[in-house]
Amino acid sequence: MALIDFHCHLDLFSDPHRVAQEATRRGIYVLSVTTTPSAFLGTKALAPPNSRIRTALGLHPEIAVARENELSLFEKLLPSTAYVGEVGLDGSRQHRDTLDRQGAILTTILSLCAAAGGKTISLHSRGAVKPLLDIIEYEPLAGRPILHWFLGTEKEISRAVEMGCWFSVGPAMLRSETGRKVAKKIPLDRVLPETDGPLAKINQKKLFPWDAIGVNSQLETILSISSAEIEDIFSMNFKRLISLSGRDEIL
Repeated sequence: MALIDFHCHLDLFSDPHRVAQEATRRGIYVLSVTTTPSAFLGTKALAPPNSRIRTALGLHPEIAVARENELSLFEKLLPSTAYVGEVGLDGSRQHRDTLDRQGAILTTILSLCAAAGGKTISLHSRGAVKPLLDIIEYEPLAGRPILHWFLGTEKEISRAVEMGCWFSVGPAMLRSETGRKVAKKIPLDRVLPETDGPLAKINQKKLFPWDAIGVNSQLETILSISSAEIEDIFSMNFKRLISLSGRDEIL
């Protein structure tokens, strides 16, 4: 079974070509998310031929308002990928003043995804879980929502699960008490590993795609399930998610 990193900013590493080549050498399945549509083609070009790296088309909520003019490019590029991300909402102090505008942009993105037949979508929800779930619920045909680094309440977790959301969790998330509490509540059959590298760090060290393996041992401790069993579950989850999207991705 190949290692999976379902949310990684490949283009933001200092030497992205080397990271992409090493991930390919190790046979890692990487969902390489982008922060702007204009970064998509260059990031896609990082993936060596026949690699397991897939590039997602994104418009990160922290810069979505400033780059709103790229929505037309987003629409143009959307048919070329089955994956969208990183998109979503950010309600942290620095960005909460633009939350309404972020919501309008995300609504447009999900409407485009629905019109395109549905995509697999990696979503950011920091400080804005409720409005994010409201928007996802409003556009149910957008595809398969994957809540990246999700830190919602127990009630919000239940709502997300009922809506059919999936979750991606990483080593940095699981080091926090809140992250561990969430991991105990979300259904393991809806979870995939991620790193959020190089943005996510542990002890000031950037996470690389191969560091996603740390999720297995962390969940082993948190859930009292063997690391080998967790690895098997991730493999089954991945295959099921891909089958839902109608894509033929081989681990």
